[in-house]
Amino acid sequence: MNIGAASQQSGLPAKTIRYYEDIGLLTPDRAGNGYRDYSASDVHRLRFLQRSRSLGFSVEECRQLLSLYGDHSRESADVRAIAKSKLAEVERKLTELAELRDALRHLVRNCHGDNRPECPILDSLAGRGGARQARI
Repeated sequence: MNIGAASQQSGLPAKTIRYYEDIGLLTPDRAGNGYRDYSASDVHRLRFLQRSRSLGFSVEECRQLLSLYGDHSRESADVRAIAKSKLAEVERKLTELAELRDALRHLVRNCHGDNRPECPILDSLAGRGGARQARI
């Protein structure tokens, strides 16, 4: 099948499919005319990549997961370790986002939001504000 059909069946843009080929995650056959010829297996691989990326796995992590997927003598502990590491990263980011939310909430609550020029938000961003300065 051509790249348009592979794109439609995998849910990935043709540009992404070409990128995955360029970085070695996918190697479709070539038809006699030199065009890419995607198989059902290639589409399955593309769907695997799409789902992996949607869970936040990096390209390199996807490469590792694909390798493990194709290795029938793999240990599930290896796959779990990759997923566990990604989960820890997501949890760390959630903690950071909660801290950012709390800092912004503090700034917003302490800004009068009126026609006066004094602004604790700008003071905090400028490093002024003393003990009341939000942690940013």
